[in-house]
Amino acid sequence: MSARKPAHTALLQIHFCVVLWGFTAILGKLISLPALPLVWWRMLLVVVAIALWPPVWRALRAIDGRALLLFCGAGVIVALHWLTFYGAIKLSNASVAASCMGTAPVFMAVIEPWIAKRSFDPRELLIGIFALPGVALVVGGTPESMHAGILVGIFSAFLVVIFGSLNKRIVERAAPLLMTWVELAAGTAFLGVVALLMPGPEVALPLPDGRDFALLATLAIACTLLPFTLSLHALRHTSAFTAQLAISLEPVYAVLLAIVLLGEQRELSASFYLGVALIVGSVLVHTLMKLRSTAS
Repeated sequence: MSARKPAHTALLQIHFCVVLWGFTAILGKLISLPALPLVWWRMLLVVVAIALWPPVWRALRAIDGRALLLFCGAGVIVALHWLTFYGAIKLSNASVAASCMGTAPVFMAVIEPWIAKRSFDPRELLIGIFALPGVALVVGGTPESMHAGILVGIFSAFLVVIFGSLNKRIVERAAPLLMTWVELAAGTAFLGVVALLMPGPEVALPLPDGRDFALLATLAIACTLLPFTLSLHALRHTSAFTAQLAISLEPVYAVLLAIVLLGEQRELSASFYLGVALIVGSVLVHTLMKLRSTAS
C-alpha cells in the first residue's frame, strides 16, 4: 500500500497541473504579444519570482558543472517548445494548438526509452498510434488557413517529449524548484539572444501594456511556476510516458475553455471535435491500463 501511495499522489499532482496548463492556450490567445516576446516575458517573470527565494542561490552553488549544462540544455528545449506552441496558437487558435499536443504519446513511446534508458514497450506505441486518426480528423475539421499552425503544433509536441524525457533522466540531480529556475533562466537567455539577432527595425521584445502584463503574470505564476515545479516532483514517482499521457488531457480543458471564453467553436467543424475525442480516448485507455496494473 505504501509503495503505491506515491504513485497515486503523483498521478493526482500531474492531473492538477493539467488543469492549470489548460489555461495556457487561452491566455496565449488573449495576450496580444507575438510568440517570441510572449514566451520570453513568461519565462523571465518566473525566473525573477524564483530568484527572490534565497535558498535557491545557496543550492545553485552546490550543482556540479555537468548537471548545470544538462539543465541549461533542457531549458533551451522547453523555450523552443513554448515558442512553437504559442506560434501555433497565433497561426491557428487555442483549440487547434492544444489538440496538437495529443500527438506527443506517439513520440514519447519511441523517444523516452532511448533518452531515459528504459526498455521499449510496444503497447505504448500502439496506444499512441491510436490517437493518429484523431489528429487526421482535427486537420480535416480546421480551415486550410490553420494548417500551418497544426504543423508547428505537432513539432511543439515533439519538442515537449524530448524535454519531458530528458527531465525524467536528470530530475534527481537537484531540487525541483532549483531545476526549474536554471532551466527557465537558460531558456530566457537563449530567447533573448535569438531576439537580439532578429533582423528588422521592430523591437523584438516590446514592453507589454497593463492588460498583457496582468495576463502574463497569471500565465507565469499560476500556469507555469506552480505546475512546472509540481510536475517535477511527480516525475520522481511516475514515468515520463504516463505523465505525458495525462498531460495529453490538456486539449480537453483548453477546448472547453476556448468554447466558453473565446467562442472558437464557430471556427471549427464537428470532425475537429471528433478527432479530439479520439485523442482523449487514447489517453483514457492508457490511464485505465495503468490504474489496473497499479491496483494488482
